[in-house]
Amino acid sequence: MESNQYQAVPALMNMTFGFIKSMSLMCALDLGIADQISSHGQPMTLSQLRSALSLPQSKEPYLRHLMRMLTHFGFIQVQTSDSVVGEVQPIYDLTPMSRLVLNNNEPSLNFVPFVRCHLEDLKDALQKAFLCMGDWLKQEDKDTPFDMANNCTLWEMTSQNSRLNESFNSAMVSTTSIFTDVIIKSGGEIFKGIKSLLDVGGGVGAVAKAIATNFPHVECSVLDLPHVVRGLPNDGIVKFVPGDVFNHIPPTDAVLLKFILHDWSDKACLEILKKCKEAISATENGGKVIIVDAVVGCPLEYEETQLLFDMLMLTVHAGAERDEHEWKSLFTKAGFSSYKIVRTVGYVSIIEVYP
Repeated sequence: MESNQYQAVPALMNMTFGFIKSMSLMCALDLGIADQISSHGQPMTLSQLRSALSLPQSKEPYLRHLMRMLTHFGFIQVQTSDSVVGEVQPIYDLTPMSRLVLNNNEPSLNFVPFVRCHLEDLKDALQKAFLCMGDWLKQEDKDTPFDMANNCTLWEMTSQNSRLNESFNSAMVSTTSIFTDVIIKSGGEIFKGIKSLLDVGGGVGAVAKAIATNFPHVECSVLDLPHVVRGLPNDGIVKFVPGDVFNHIPPTDAVLLKFILHDWSDKACLEILKKCKEAISATENGGKVIIVDAVVGCPLEYEETQLLFDMLMLTVHAGAERDEHEWKSLFTKAGFSSYKIVRTVGYVSIIEVYP
């Protein structure tokens, strides 16, 4: 074996055992590690944490291994301190990542529903989908690996299972709401001259309500599938419209597509964008499509996250995360005149597209 192959072995091992990272996170949530440290009000020693978690004392050495893994991936941070017997022992504290999964967080800062939806409620369906990707690539007859493995689309699965539908909607709220603040803070320019906005695929309306509350001059509506908006109140803040984006988009000044286009193939995205162009007002009346989605490679430090989402979108929806060249190509083919990347936060960008 050549020297560069020896160096490649650890990288291959990391890919092979990558699932252990996710399972360690799930174990941390099941035990409530972050919540216990938060409740304690200050960093905790290993023995304090083991006791607070009501684990047998015999399991303390094994808990240490889990904490070492969680520390390595930035979920927990560790300090060292001399104990009363003079031994150096770790003291565990929260990090920005672990603060995202505290159960007492506001819904807009709580990623527990997102993690549990994918690693618990959708675990079996996703595992089957990824395991059959090779077979899917060899065949013409199935739309996605997810469809092939589960004999239904994700949307069909959620529409037939009310518990899963609730879990999935909660997961979407937890991931999109954290970017609501970014949209609102950028809204002075984004929503200037807009009188009406339609949030396509806006679910329970969390972002639309935030926009309507902060920009009262914007009349906000949400267009989503009937089983998603069924029973949601039209409370005067946001109007909920049951429908299908491929059939009809009601007239509006602006359309918001928040984590929508990455669900779809280029062909389907062109259909959606063309319907958006038909629905929105002229540019001088504020007409635009506002896209909240990843631009792969922008910035480079979050490219791994973007590529992981790219594979998830491919497997579940035959969709894709796109780089700027790919976005520009879609906008041009759909008949739009220009676009602008307004702001990038983390792995997500806000793009304005003009008719």
